[in-house]
Amino acid sequence: MKVFNLACSHGHEFEGWFGSANDFDAQLANGLLECPLCADRKVRKLLSAPRLNLSGAEPPRSASAGTQDSAPPAPSEPARELTGEARPSPQALQAMFLKMARFLMRNTEDVGDRFADEARRIHHRESPERGIRGTATREQASELAEEGIEVFSLPLPAALKEPLQ
Repeated sequence: MKVFNLACSHGHEFEGWFGSANDFDAQLANGLLECPLCADRKVRKLLSAPRLNLSGAEPPRSASAGTQDSAPPAPSEPARELTGEARPSPQALQAMFLKMARFLMRNTEDVGDRFADEARRIHHRESPERGIRGTATREQASELAEEGIEVFSLPLPAALKEPLQ
């Protein structure tokens, strides 16, 4: 199994797992790879360090190991609280966005291209009140806003429509 660090042309970084380097090359050549965040198919392989599993080898020790001045390890990026001036890494931001997007997908009904009509029915209490998502043109969104119906645009990755492996 080969694990490659990949990135799309928009700079989103992600991992890809392949049976071999040839499998990666074939999938890339056939346009089967896409970014899980934006569905961009312009994917490239990033440099990555190989992992060597050496049985019985001890991890390297730093010069400050065992001294009282050494600081405890920092928490992982997604687990760190966002307070004050703390700035999460791009990977942590991607993880937070995906978590929020998955929550939205689980807790709203997809009404597809009927979004504007269904939003009006809900607003006028002709349909039960609930969270919906779907697609609308800019003109439809403007008309809804003029009618006092609040909507917002949030592009969701196509990959969220199906389970990720």
